[in-house]
Amino acid sequence: LLDKYQPRAILHFAAESHVDRSIHGPGDFIRTNVDGTFSLLEVARAYCAGLSDADKKNFRFLHVSTDEVFGTLSPTDPPFCETTPFAPNSPYAASKAASDHLVRAWVRSFGLRATISNCSNNYGPYQHEEKLIPRTILLAASGVKPKVYGAGVNVRDWIHVDDHNDGVWAVLERGVIGETYLLGADGERSNLQVVGAVLSCLGLPDDFMEFVGDRPGHDLRYAIDASATVAELGWTPGHGSFEAGLP
Repeated sequence: LLDKYQPRAILHFAAESHVDRSIHGPGDFIRTNVDGTFSLLEVARAYCAGLSDADKKNFRFLHVSTDEVFGTLSPTDPPFCETTPFAPNSPYAASKAASDHLVRAWVRSFGLRATISNCSNNYGPYQHEEKLIPRTILLAASGVKPKVYGAGVNVRDWIHVDDHNDGVWAVLERGVIGETYLLGADGERSNLQVVGAVLSCLGLPDDFMEFVGDRPGHDLRYAIDASATVAELGWTPGHGSFEAGLP
């Protein structure tokens, strides 16, 4: 297919990404996120070998990754940045960390023209129903109390999917080969705040939820410092606050 359509770029979004499922069945995450990334890198390397020097110079491979590769933060820790060491705590995060390392290795060892983006939690249209926000919407709209892990204090940094895609496009067009770019929107919210915001949009009371036992190895907090990406690429999120983008 690559030889037929002669693309100038491969954007690798494909991933198994639900932490709960990675705990119950990690094999799918290794196959998709590690083996799948390896397969794409090898296909891209073979494709580039047949390109002219000019076309090879213009080719890009962009690997879309996650902030979960960096592990967890305390409430007072500074946000993740490009130099934060990897410390994944779930099979999902570990599989994505492995794929990030593969991309870096293919840049260094084989000269593949690749970049990496690590993004915070997405929300927006068409998100899979296994994710927190669409699951909360579907349950609450059906009269079922959505479940919240632990005390709901775990914090995630949220970005609208359109802003994420705009950031990916900026990295694709202007990012430096071999570099990593962080994409976030200063949208830190606890799970309790997120579920409460969804309930508010649906006109339901803010206590219409059920607290359940915590997830194994549940990371406390993620946060992204995207200032370097903003400064270098001129990209900024356009949806304002999480509460403004949610409806």
